[in-house]
Amino acid sequence: MMKAHQDYQHSPVLQECRNAMELAKKIHDRTARVGVIGLGYVGLPLGVEMAKQGFQVTGIDIDRQKVDSVNAGISHILDVPSEALLSLVAQGKIKATQSLASVENFDTVSVCVPTPLRKTKEPDLSYVLAAAETIGNHLQQGQLVVFESTSYPGTTREVVLPILEKTGLRVGSDFFLAFSPERVDPGNAKYTTRNIPKVIGGITPQCVELAAMFYSQFVENIVRVSSPECAEMVKMLENTFRSVNIALANEMALMCHKFKVDVWEVIEAAKTKPFGFMPFYPGPGLGGHCIPVDPYYLTWKARLHGAEPRLIELAAQINDQMPAFTIARIAEVLNERQKSLKGSKILGLGMAYKRDTSDIRESPAIEVLHGLREKGAHVQYSDPHVPSLDLHGGVLQSVSLKPVVLGSMDCVVLLTDHSSFDYKMIAAHSPIIVDTRNALKNFPGPNIVSL
Repeated sequence: MMKAHQDYQHSPVLQECRNAMELAKKIHDRTARVGVIGLGYVGLPLGVEMAKQGFQVTGIDIDRQKVDSVNAGISHILDVPSEALLSLVAQGKIKATQSLASVENFDTVSVCVPTPLRKTKEPDLSYVLAAAETIGNHLQQGQLVVFESTSYPGTTREVVLPILEKTGLRVGSDFFLAFSPERVDPGNAKYTTRNIPKVIGGITPQCVELAAMFYSQFVENIVRVSSPECAEMVKMLENTFRSVNIALANEMALMCHKFKVDVWEVIEAAKTKPFGFMPFYPGPGLGGHCIPVDPYYLTWKARLHGAEPRLIELAAQINDQMPAFTIARIAEVLNERQKSLKGSKILGLGMAYKRDTSDIRESPAIEVLHGLREKGAHVQYSDPHVPSLDLHGGVLQSVSLKPVVLGSMDCVVLLTDHSSFDYKMIAAHSPIIVDTRNALKNFPGPNIVSL
């Protein structure tokens, strides 16, 4: 169990408010009843860490399948082993429910709901609004509410706070509100919910103090910032940084293709410089829950304030064109071998958006496969983590990766470089491979073509 903070009784900020002191005592004693709204890639690992440190955790999700799975001790998240979840369920430390009214029983509520984009590339805060309304309908004296869902600067203060204060309760005295951006990296065994530093910004000093105290019970390092807006902007910067640098790598790949230069060789050589360079790599496009989405939240908010985020928008445009470039590259490779894309049998390797996960949110691999099919190719896929796939209305099943399957294809395109793939076999038995991840660099051959 992580060391609990002993100094809350001597905190002048908390001593100013009786509700704050009472909640601090519950957190310190591990008697605080903890709620997590949203049991996905962020919420379930978070709830498990809370439960491991002795808190009674209740997860809320509208998806009945997720609720039943958690209550049965069966994890639907790769980062949470079912054995660990089952043990906590058996101890009565964690449970799940669909009941939104259960919010009124919690001392703390952490909100981990999606923040997708509309088709117009504008923020879709419908899940955040629904969560805020739910909490507002059941808000109790002394509750701590922490939103973790990524959004533009101002969301916590301008959108969430007014909903909660409609109850007549006042922030900083009757209840406490903070923002702490989720920073989970699905499939990363080294950096987890426990050891990724937690950035926290509160509406009032009491809010940030309580949120920091609470999260410090199960997260190793807490980073306080001056406001929710700062905490929201931290997440925007982190993901925009990656988006812009990946866009640079992708644009380099496009130029290197024109120059007939190997972009992977260029990057490997450049990263030998011990200062002033950080390697980023090209690929078939951006995927996941953050990097393809968050920059649009930032640019939308920036335009409302009269700013012109030209670099960020250009980076997003470059990244968005990579699936189409990948399709064009496949067609080019086939054409060089006197084959037409239309009618060709193409096998996509890896449908998840990143290595060694089952997460297909915003996956460029799906967009590539769909685009190939739209152009008349006969597509199949293989992914050990994604057994079935709804490809824009048509369900495909993952095929077993065998020499006979590889050999029957006109082209194999490696889209996600799972570590479980047998790359030696893939290189030996595929007639043509378009490698978008440089995964076959150790198996050079005339049948292997890089992005």
